[in-house]
Amino acid sequence: MLLENQPLSSKNSIQADALGAIAPLNKGLGSFDLALGATDIAQLDWNLLREDLSLPSAVLYEEKLLHNLNWMRQFISAYGVKLAPHGKTTMAPRLFEMQLQAGAWGITLATAHQTQVAYAHGVRRILMANQLVGKQNMATIARLLRDPDFEFYCLVDSAEQIEQLGTLYSSLDLRLNVLVELGVIGGRTGVRDGQQLQSVLAALSRWKRSIILCGIEIYEGVLHDVTSIRTFLQHAVNVTRKLVTEDRFQRTPILLSGAGSSWYDVVAEVFTAATFGDAVEIVLRPGCYLTHDVGAYREAQARIRENNPIANQMNSGLLPALQVWAYVQSIPEPGKAIV
Repeated sequence: MLLENQPLSSKNSIQADALGAIAPLNKGLGSFDLALGATDIAQLDWNLLREDLSLPSAVLYEEKLLHNLNWMRQFISAYGVKLAPHGKTTMAPRLFEMQLQAGAWGITLATAHQTQVAYAHGVRRILMANQLVGKQNMATIARLLRDPDFEFYCLVDSAEQIEQLGTLYSSLDLRLNVLVELGVIGGRTGVRDGQQLQSVLAALSRWKRSIILCGIEIYEGVLHDVTSIRTFLQHAVNVTRKLVTEDRFQRTPILLSGAGSSWYDVVAEVFTAATFGDAVEIVLRPGCYLTHDVGAYREAQARIRENNPIANQMNSGLLPALQVWAYVQSIPEPGKAIV
């Protein structure tokens, strides 16, 4: 069983002891009086079947985690793309460390607060797959950007948002890396049409010394059929190619990012088929592959293994690495158990 809240480096701004201690009031642990570190807990040799822990308990199986880690590493390597797994799936810094040590390009997160947590645990390259909005959120990222070793990217989809970001970060003499997000009608965030894209590009041109356009981002998971997804992905390729010819990007290589946990195979196929070469760095962001899921993502993985030639040739597939153990509280009638 892996433990959360363990720091990656003793150089963190938050003391390792404060982050690493497991207190008696933490949910799901056995009865003990004092805060324990990860090493202390390992020496206790707790066993679920001996009821050494209070149930219900969520358990991660290390062998299955490592299998999934290696499976995705092989898949990503076969396509020659980069992986920035979505960290909000687990928000477990020990798992971030595992993914980074296995070669992940960085960690994807959803909020400024999640970014701050990951930074405190040593993560130094983060793609926030969301818009950076709000005074405190922008201030949080500004504080982190004072560290020259910290590399951060967020998304933009409106001129108004860029004006707010530009005003703040230029006044602080900081540079904020952004990706233009493309969206679809009825979806979530993202630029919807050419007119909106032009207004975003115009705003970026006004603030190009402080707001740095690094690439294009999409989230294809708002669509639910492969034809629509491929069309959307090709749109992202076309926009990227157009902006390359217009010399809009300020990063080399340019970033092109997409892929949740259901359609990463299709994203890899379409983006690599564009043959951008070294000029474009393709970054995929599936997060659920590590622990894997026995619901919707099991169905998605079955589709991937059946239809994708790379996945089809690989040994086995992803394995469910997360289980919840619980007691049967009551069997009040035949055929019914309350867990």
